Amino acid sequence: MTAEDLLKKESKDAIVEAIASAEKNTSGEIRVHLEQVCKGDPYMRAAYVFSKLGMFRTKDRNGVLIYLALKSHKFAIVGDSGINAKVGAGFWNDVKDGMAEAFRSGDFTGGMARAVQEVGRKLKSYFPYQKDDVNELPDEISYVDNQEHS
Repeated sequence: MTAEDLLKKESKDAIVEAIASAEKNTSGEIRVHLEQVCKGDPYMRAAYVFSKLGMFRTKDRNGVLIYLALKSHKFAIVGDSGINAKVGAGFWNDVKDGMAEAFRSGDFTGGMARAVQEVGRKLKSYFPYQKDDVNELPDEISYVDNQEHS
């Protein structure tokens, strides 16, 4: 079973819709990445995935990755250097707290969709949508089967 197999189509669709909706209010780019297992620090793994997905290639360096290792019950949020230059440490803590609360109550899809929407709201303050904005990164969920890393 792969990470992609762990989500129903309706859940995938809801998360992708949340990404597209959130990006209508910001020039920031939001991605969600799922895998089954994270054996180490989820933030370090998320930073690696961020780089591997080429998320640093946005014009304003304003990409955000929401990373989840489903079976390990670990997650992290990584923002690019353009965001980090404008916000303080702990900027994503309220989003992570909301995700953790939703996950504990068994609402994975709702928790992810709300987290994506909240990331979009937070980005809007620093990176508002521009009329000439281009969707620089795909909105779909990315996956790793965990055979790729240990």
